[in-house]
Amino acid sequence: MKKILSTTLVILASLKLCAQNTYVFFGSFNHDKQTEGIYVYELDTLKGKLSKVTSVKGVLNPSFLTLSQDGKYVFACTESKTKNAGSVSSFEFNPEKKSLTFINSQKSGGENPVYLSTHKNGKWLINGNYTEGSVSVYPISENGRIQPSVQNFQFSEGSVNPDRQDRAHIHSTVFSPDFNYVFLQDLGADKIRAYRFQNDQKEPMAEAERPFTSTNLGSGPRHFTFHPNGKLAYCIEEMGGAVSVYKYDNGKLEPIQRINTHSDQFKDDFESSDIHISPDGRYLYASNRGHENNIAIFSILNDGTLKTVGYQSTKGNHPRTFTIDSTGKFLIVAHPVSGTAVVFKRNAETGLLKKAGREVKLNGVSTVQIRKY
Repeated sequence: MKKILSTTLVILASLKLCAQNTYVFFGSFNHDKQTEGIYVYELDTLKGKLSKVTSVKGVLNPSFLTLSQDGKYVFACTESKTKNAGSVSSFEFNPEKKSLTFINSQKSGGENPVYLSTHKNGKWLINGNYTEGSVSVYPISENGRIQPSVQNFQFSEGSVNPDRQDRAHIHSTVFSPDFNYVFLQDLGADKIRAYRFQNDQKEPMAEAERPFTSTNLGSGPRHFTFHPNGKLAYCIEEMGGAVSVYKYDNGKLEPIQRINTHSDQFKDDFESSDIHISPDGRYLYASNRGHENNIAIFSILNDGTLKTVGYQSTKGNHPRTFTIDSTGKFLIVAHPVSGTAVVFKRNAETGLLKKAGREVKLNGVSTVQIRKY
């Protein structure tokens, strides 16, 4: 009997050690350092319920978050939409203590930082600044500390829409699957800019052999993602209300399709926003703000082109960003206007979404990341 009990205890201890918790990180436009700006929640992976773990004050407008590849550090665009300001900040997340601790900040090298990406080796951080149309590159120390930027690229050219495209506006900075290239989505210039990235150099970014891919005039490329197979890329165009599909090879993009993110009843004033692909590579999701407040769902065909499946209301106002967890089971949306985060369960076979649990009220919530620990 004692032997059976002992074996049972060992098994239970092993299960506890192997058990993983799923955490959700939210950033926001808090507009005041005295109020909470970054929130950490735990996701119940059976019911889809969110439970608060911790939060951080003393940081202004942490509008976009990204995590280091190992999940130990959280990096934030801070002082976004703040005149004559702009910074990037680093935090350490400890899942055992359930704590998020500020490490340091550096100037963003341009007004209104909006997007961050980290290199897989954990040593580099790239930031895109929307208002001034610039990109900054930072070394990261082993302790998660952001060092002063070693490169800053300024862009100036605009495009055909004088109200939105008076000059360059970098809206995202995305590494290629092999991390040898970086793609910069320039909403102001209607270009996807390409740079080589040599991570062993002191100044790692250099213009690629094909320095840019032009998008439709007035389309406003915003966010960008690669298919899990590494051979396809997809760009959501904010002003054009469309997704452009590209074949990808060694830093070069070749367009193969452009498809609307909206039904035919919507003719203009598009505010398409974010884009993600399910981990199995079968479905693509694209969010629409403005009049629509939904997520367009597409199936990905064998040749990489998209076929519209349907549209899902996000149950909130202004779905600025969303993300899908690593299992593909959940999709979580951040709505800064309604100040709500909404969890959806995803049907892996049909691609369709169904609301799970209650929405969480978070003032100005603008960005979301999910990580299993």
